[in-house]
Amino acid sequence: MTNSVAQQPSIIIPDTPDRSRMLRETGTRLRAAMKQQGVDALILLEDQSVMYATGTSWPLGEAGLTHVECPVAVVVAGDEWPHLFMPFREGSAQESELPADHVHGPVYPEFDEGIEKFTRALADIIPAGAKVAVDQYTGAMRRAGRALFPSGPPTDAALVLSAAKLVKTPDELACIRTACRITDAAMVDVQAALAPGIRQIDLSAAFVRRAFELGATANILDAIWQVMPESRAAGVWTVHEDLALPLSTTERELARGDVLWIDVSISYGGYCSDFGRTWIVGQDPTARQQAQYAKWRDIRDSVLAVTRAGATCADLAEAAIEANGGGKPWLPHFYLGHGIGVGPAEMPMVGTDLGEEFDKNFVLEAGTTFVLEPVVWEDGTGGYRSEDIIVITEEGFIQLTDYPYTPYGD
Repeated sequence: MTNSVAQQPSIIIPDTPDRSRMLRETGTRLRAAMKQQGVDALILLEDQSVMYATGTSWPLGEAGLTHVECPVAVVVAGDEWPHLFMPFREGSAQESELPADHVHGPVYPEFDEGIEKFTRALADIIPAGAKVAVDQYTGAMRRAGRALFPSGPPTDAALVLSAAKLVKTPDELACIRTACRITDAAMVDVQAALAPGIRQIDLSAAFVRRAFELGATANILDAIWQVMPESRAAGVWTVHEDLALPLSTTERELARGDVLWIDVSISYGGYCSDFGRTWIVGQDPTARQQAQYAKWRDIRDSVLAVTRAGATCADLAEAAIEANGGGKPWLPHFYLGHGIGVGPAEMPMVGTDLGEEFDKNFVLEAGTTFVLEPVVWEDGTGGYRSEDIIVITEEGFIQLTDYPYTPYGD
């Protein structure tokens, strides 16, 4: 990809992540955030949280069972290593860097029997009187009440995690870049197969199969191949009276001239990619569609021109709005952009309903990731949307994605 905005490679991203070093460095960040917020122990149930805390990932094709076969992490402020309670997952043991005495059998937090067992285990791990934070409650955890949390109700672990995850280590960036490269390589084959008559689900099947062949760990987002309406009025009804996105993939056969807004995400070693492009089925863009793409590039380049450590989220939003002639170039229920890491959408988030004051007070730091995804819309065209992933540096940014913008441009 060739950008009119210069990229600044002041952060060195290794070709291959050092997982032991990554676990040490993310662990240091996590414990520092715990200390800052006065938290002595974390109990983590969400997959993304467990991956970040333990450095362990596992194959995941069907997310519907994760509430039953749920990995659980316990992080104690005075312990260098987190504890991992892990159901058997083929492939996960090889990726664990934890000492053997910190890897335990499964916990089933949806069930009373599982929480009773977990409560006994925690008594040997978490010191008496510790202030505990959790990222998720199950019904069984609530019923256990005082027995599970003898020091009082826990606080929200998301506050600790969001602070720790904001700045990525070089090895985390290597994982994200690898996830993006896997996604891009898989998309080459999918785009080559795009033709009138192919079904949306056929594209999904081709993408997931190829992504796992190339080394993907998990399918994070069910692939979106959304056929955009020619006008807002022709689209489905929404509460905000604007375009709907995303709409579920179906067996719909694609027709010549369909404009597709694409959104997919996989993970590599627990870290996510995010791919967004606009494709047209079976034909080149019209002059009006090509002009929309040119406007999208102007917006993107205007945002990148002010993107560097020390800028605020408001600086990015204002640059995008000015380049778009005074209107917000993003959908009202989404954002101009967002971070990415073990989750496909993390802080920072620019242009959300958190409000302008939030954006003005959020200062970007070097090592923060950002997925830039402006939208350009004009009735009669199907619109244009794409996503680029960058890492913010002291001087500017490093681009992590380089998939072409075919059929609109290189």
